[in-house]
Amino acid sequence: MFETLSGRLSGILDTLTRRGSLSENDVTTAMREIRRALLEADVALEVVRQFVEVIKEKAVGSSVIKSVTPGQMVIKIVHDELVQVLGSESQSIDLSYSPPVPILMVGLQGSGKTTSTAKIAKRLTDRDKKKVLMVSLDTQRPAAQEQLKVLGEQINIATLPVISGQTPIQIAKRAMDTAKLGSFDIAIIDTAGRMTVDNDLMQEIVEIKSCIKPKETLLVADSLTGQDAVNTAKSFESHIGITGIMLTRIDGDGRGGAALSMRAITDRPIKLLGTGEKWDDIEDFHPKRMASRILGMGDVVSLVERASETIDALEAKKIATKIKKGIFDLNDLAGQLKQMQQLGGMTGVLGMMPGISKIKSQIADANLDDNLLKRQHAIISSMTKEERVNSKIINGKRRRRIALGSGTKVQDVNKLLKTHRQMADMMKKMGKDKSMLGQMVDKLGLNSSPIPTNTSSTHSGILSGIAKAENSLSVKTLSGLPSHGGKEKHSSNIGYGKLPGLGGASLKSSTSGYKDLFSRFSNNIKKKGN
Repeated sequence: MFETLSGRLSGILDTLTRRGSLSENDVTTAMREIRRALLEADVALEVVRQFVEVIKEKAVGSSVIKSVTPGQMVIKIVHDELVQVLGSESQSIDLSYSPPVPILMVGLQGSGKTTSTAKIAKRLTDRDKKKVLMVSLDTQRPAAQEQLKVLGEQINIATLPVISGQTPIQIAKRAMDTAKLGSFDIAIIDTAGRMTVDNDLMQEIVEIKSCIKPKETLLVADSLTGQDAVNTAKSFESHIGITGIMLTRIDGDGRGGAALSMRAITDRPIKLLGTGEKWDDIEDFHPKRMASRILGMGDVVSLVERASETIDALEAKKIATKIKKGIFDLNDLAGQLKQMQQLGGMTGVLGMMPGISKIKSQIADANLDDNLLKRQHAIISSMTKEERVNSKIINGKRRRRIALGSGTKVQDVNKLLKTHRQMADMMKKMGKDKSMLGQMVDKLGLNSSPIPTNTSSTHSGILSGIAKAENSLSVKTLSGLPSHGGKEKHSSNIGYGKLPGLGGASLKSSTSGYKDLFSRFSNNIKKKGN
């Protein structure tokens, strides 16, 4: 949702970094552009005014470190101030309370409260191993309680039995009694919404809150509503008091101003993000990572964490074993495509990569979207078992049959096979490699030789690793796209090498900055396997 704002800010700050020195006039001009970009992104005026004033004061009055340019110093100041606006440190749901812990969900009708209730319940059950009870107090909307019951059946989470004729207060009391008798750890209580904030709604929630005394009162707000979401947050905070915010529809094409305004105006943390329609499309909110995304620096840490949660440990060991033997067939490629979709698809992964905002037009020209993964998976699904294991037997006749069966063109089949050959060659090299990639394979527990676990002597941490990786990837060309005919693309800012199957060129050998990331990822996978 920050694509437009990210592109604007990246362009403004890039102009500063290209200058050897900065005058006060340069900074003033940049601040004026930043102000305009934030206002167009629907950030609240009072937040924009304070944000720009603080940055200008720090940028003009700060001493520049010798190792960085003035432009880089301004970027750091903007990043740090963005983090402050978004909330400095991430805050998760507070469960430090004797069970059952009541969590109250509030918000306007249509903001996604009921779906968010189910998402949070599933997450607490799967990740934190908690026993959760879901409860609906919505007696206004037809079949609202039945809706939550259906969602509970879909995700296998218990819901409070529906008894018609009860008031929200009676349901709330019965819910807490049921949670205690059933030894539930958490009771997530979904309240009724209204189309707009009114006194009746607020009074009802105040009475419910007084009855159940929730540890958390989460406001669910639709990020696409912009300033309306901010005004809603102000009303709920002033009338009933909230402990945190969950923003929904973050994957939409809104301007993103709500996320930047809510924390500053309500002084309440954004705790969760709804990133899609699937049950697993929910994330913790990390201010530092979000600030990096907004400035086009990517969020590789979240990508690695998502991968470690998504990728199956046994499958990871199987593929690692095959890599050690230099084997990579089309079944393995299909598995990689499936994992890519689980990570959020092409759009989700590319959105977390540093510098992608600078080459958006090139990505669009290359048709690097989620449909590419679906087409490639359809092509592999149209092959026989023998063809998937031994791609060398796929001649012209077989290619025509595969294209017909998958609803694609022969050229698409040719591109996929070329991609597979490139990946197979790369896997053979990885199997023999004892450097970074080789160590990643070894860390999955498939090699008896000891692997150094302390990398702090060579890397000062994961953030410095990312910075080094970004610097090492700064080249002048974005080489051929193997799955798209290898057309040459140019960029003055970034040049990621080959990512076979994802449309890119071969990664430079100097990407040692990602070693800490791969180390963390491999350790997480290994823990899951144990």
